[in-house]
Amino acid sequence: MNKQRTLFRAWIGAVATILCLSIGMANAQTSFTDVEQRAIEQMIRNYILNNPEIIVESVQRMGAREQAANQQRQRQVLVDLRHSLENDPGSHVGGNPNGDVTVIEFFDYRCTYCKRFLPNLADLMRTDNNVRIVFKEFPILGPDSLAASRAALAARAQNKDLYVPFHNALMESRGVFSENRIFDIAREIGLDADQLKRDMEAPEIEEIISRNYAQAEALGIQGTPGFVIGDQVVPGYINREQLTALIDEARTGCTTC
Repeated sequence: MNKQRTLFRAWIGAVATILCLSIGMANAQTSFTDVEQRAIEQMIRNYILNNPEIIVESVQRMGAREQAANQQRQRQVLVDLRHSLENDPGSHVGGNPNGDVTVIEFFDYRCTYCKRFLPNLADLMRTDNNVRIVFKEFPILGPDSLAASRAALAARAQNKDLYVPFHNALMESRGVFSENRIFDIAREIGLDADQLKRDMEAPEIEEIISRNYAQAEALGIQGTPGFVIGDQVVPGYINREQLTALIDEARTGCTTC
């Protein structure tokens, strides 16, 4: 409520100032006394109170302009980051490495919606052999998330072929990610858990995660999952139908079809 009142008062003040400047420009010789100024502001205030819908319209227009500006900024950032997003040597690439569409996912192993998205991704990789998947470790939900991402990157360093099975096993796991649980999962899919533990502390892994953080921040991705598909940055969970539609749009170059 206080925020709304502050916005309202600031809006009234701005309108009053603009009106006064407009009148002053129309008649440069005219100046207002304090009494006249207050009278004008009161008149504007009364008009707004009697026509409150103009505030809603104004806020909506402001929001639309801000959204358009953010989208334009995001598009430019995406152009600037395209190569590093799609070709970072620290990010695992699944699906068809030469696919005509790249789907980039920022994820956290403790994220409920990331876990929910896993079957959609698995189905995509089974049914579309021309899609390239880039996995972006983005642990933002605490130390357990960070440990899981470090382990996944260490697994990739140990055996690239086991990254996706390990990724899937971590996503399918429920509950907390203690180190013992992580190493148990690693052993189940054929990784050397002792080597994994050593490799998790490699500085290269910290550098990869830091780059992913920086890329997500530049794109305005603040939560998980977050996607880059074609020329679109998509925050939040998407279902299988939405995923297919976004890929189709990327293939045709049409974002309004």
